[in-house]
Amino acid sequence: MVSFTRIPGRKLVSLAAAATAAAMFLAAPPAGADPGGSPGSPPLHAASNQTSPQHFKDVIANLFEWNWNSVAAECTQILGPNGYAGVQVAPPQDSLTRDGHPWWEVYQPVDYNLTSRMGNEDQFKAMVSTCRNAGVKVYVDAVINHTTGQGSLSYGGVSFSHYSYPDYGYADFHHYPADCPEPDNGIHDWNSFQEVTHCELLGLADLRTESDKVRSTLAGYLNKLLGYGVSGFRVDAAKHIGQTDLAALEGRLRDTVDGDRPYMALEVFPGSTGQLAPEAFEGQGSLLGFDGAYQLKSAFTGNVASLKNYGAESGLLPSDKELAFVQNHDTERNGSTLSYKDGATNTLATEFLLARGYGVAQVYSGFKFTGGDDSPPANANGYVTNTDCSTTWACLDREPAILHMVGWHNAAAGSDVANWYDDGANLIAFSRGNKAWIAINNGTAAHTVDVQTGMPPGTYCDVISGQSLGGPGGACTGKTVTVDPHGFAAVTVPAKGSLAFTLGDRTH
Repeated sequence: MVSFTRIPGRKLVSLAAAATAAAMFLAAPPAGADPGGSPGSPPLHAASNQTSPQHFKDVIANLFEWNWNSVAAECTQILGPNGYAGVQVAPPQDSLTRDGHPWWEVYQPVDYNLTSRMGNEDQFKAMVSTCRNAGVKVYVDAVINHTTGQGSLSYGGVSFSHYSYPDYGYADFHHYPADCPEPDNGIHDWNSFQEVTHCELLGLADLRTESDKVRSTLAGYLNKLLGYGVSGFRVDAAKHIGQTDLAALEGRLRDTVDGDRPYMALEVFPGSTGQLAPEAFEGQGSLLGFDGAYQLKSAFTGNVASLKNYGAESGLLPSDKELAFVQNHDTERNGSTLSYKDGATNTLATEFLLARGYGVAQVYSGFKFTGGDDSPPANANGYVTNTDCSTTWACLDREPAILHMVGWHNAAAGSDVANWYDDGANLIAFSRGNKAWIAINNGTAAHTVDVQTGMPPGTYCDVISGQSLGGPGGACTGKTVTVDPHGFAAVTVPAKGSLAFTLGDRTH
């Protein structure tokens, strides 16, 4: 039996469940696909069918459990002006409310009204519109594998009981023995496709996603969000839905308001084999990059020179199928990846993620916590208050070095990694073709080195310590780096720090 560490840090429950899975972005079908999504329908997420945010701008900010007003403000003031392409937001549907208001309440749906602890329907619609006007697409965390595992009252004031909800009754869920072979209705064998897809994940009522009624209900919810301007979904607990049901549901989704297929990022934790392996879901969408996040923690707590092999050659999912991140809300709590508590190390890992350009890069900003179940900052009724990055939130997305690296990432788009250098331990440097260059020092002492940058000769403004004001001949608010006629630069990289610049940062 696979231990629950395979499902890192899920929401803990009092009686049976209270955790949920974090999943991916759902995609819609091509014109003419079977609207009923029958089991025989072809996979709808082949590379030729999925619209990915991989183009000039593709960085997504994951603003975990920020309320809608705060997301809208961040889109306007930070994300749009600094080159972010998208924002991932928390599940917006009505959910369980309980004493203490742990963060995982939003992963226990009650109905699909937009009456969540992040705000109401009007505030959600206004947020999506505001973000789109700022050039930032919105991706929604969609919880569609299950409903609640406990409780009796929702944020929207709805009374419910296990297997009895406004949209669903007993027959809309999987049960022992007809569906789940385990008498307690729980998953015991994490390599059994039947148990993983037809038994309950941590006691959460498992929806009969093979039924027409459930598919129609879920599609109605997701299509409403698409109609409001949402561009795709992170599908929570996608492994527990399975490929056939995911494809059938995707087949019922409308195009986005931009005329694209919705971007789907699927939460499929690694560890299982066959039909349950992340690779088995590539036909239904992109995958959350747990593999890359684990490798980044290993490197930045060990030997960053090992990152010379990062990507397909190190066993990661294909770049066009990976939603890459340093941490998410589950992994930051169970210690399987880095988190904001790692300080400069976490920032450096995020800089590497943006610089490396593998997959679609996601920058995570959540709330500070002490206990694994802590509520985000909220009022007495559990409604999340406005984000305050100076106190109770860790807003990595707006740190100056990260903001400048988003621009660096966009400027380097389309160029391969070149001119790799490492000292065998804590210092690495590389270029992206001749468009951009970076050096990262994960050590505790400054390091001076003369390296080939691959960049044209000149004086460049370091975007980590400052920025260029006006291009060639302009002032630089930070450090400068001089590249000689042969492309070499003698640089001193600060302890737990970095240097980076692009062609556009050349001042002389």
